Amino acid sequence: QVQLVESGGGLVQPGGSLRLSCAASGFTFRSPAMSWYRQAPGKAREFVARITSGETTSYADSVKGRTTISRSNAENTVYLQMSALRPEDTAVYYCRVAIGPKTYWGQGTQVTVSS
Repeated sequence: QVQLVESGGGLVQPGGSLRLSCAASGFTFRSPAMSWYRQAPGKAREFVARITSGETTSYADSVKGRTTISRSNAENTVYLQMSALRPEDTAVYYCRVAIGPKTYWGQGTQVTVSS
């Protein structure tokens, strides 16, 4: 079955960097677009970044210029490199893939930006 496993979260000071990973299995990884979302406490889940099979990328305005999404089809992994982190980036970050009519989510990884 489809599995998405995020890792790489943690506590980082404002201005710092983190690289999140999402290891995927159970489907042909190179085919679908892969996305990252995040959910802060008390807020709705929101889009962060997306990368297509052709490696076209798109970003939320809130992270544009500070974040890079990439994928390794050889490793079945999608990455989210975040820099210049701000306290408002604190959230649980989720990996997402849509295959046909179904949407799959990982369990999330916590990112906390605090001094």
